[in-house]
Amino acid sequence: MEKRLKRDFYERPALDLAKALLGKTLVRKDGKRMLRGKIAETEAYLGEKDKASHSFGGKITKRNKTEYLRGGHLYVYLCYGLHWQLNVTASVSGVPECVLLRALESLKKERVASGPGKLCKWLKLDKSFDTEDLVYSKRIWIEDSFEKGKIACSERIGINYAEEWARKPLRFFLKGSPCLSKE
Repeated sequence: MEKRLKRDFYERPALDLAKALLGKTLVRKDGKRMLRGKIAETEAYLGEKDKASHSFGGKITKRNKTEYLRGGHLYVYLCYGLHWQLNVTASVSGVPECVLLRALESLKKERVASGPGKLCKWLKLDKSFDTEDLVYSKRIWIEDSFEKGKIACSERIGINYAEEWARKPLRFFLKGSPCLSKE
């Protein structure tokens, strides 16, 4: 029986989704290989009011239009022209909230996905995954898991330009995980 998460799991505010995703298993099918990792760290982006969000102020661009899809889609973009970033859309269609996946714990205990760039590199993700629907995709999805652990929160990382929004406690992580991003 597949434990893939259904649409209603994702159709909630990004703040709630960021916490709910912790401990869930991200699955990536790459040819015959299956990569699996426990989601260990997330950041919530709260849409048009959030100065760190690509949709701040209600702008819609070619790059960020995926943020406006209903919850459960992937929003993948290139950061600083160097690293792909993996986000999961939250809420309902037209509400541009999303959750950045910052770290995965490999189920084989490899420490390769500690930070959003390393996470995408390990999973071999690129722009072709943008708009992918986690509910139906044959190459990437998230499965339910009941192993949670203690959740901690802090300020988001690397967004000092966002002024007061940089200091809001919108980063969530599994306390004690060996795969967290470096601050």
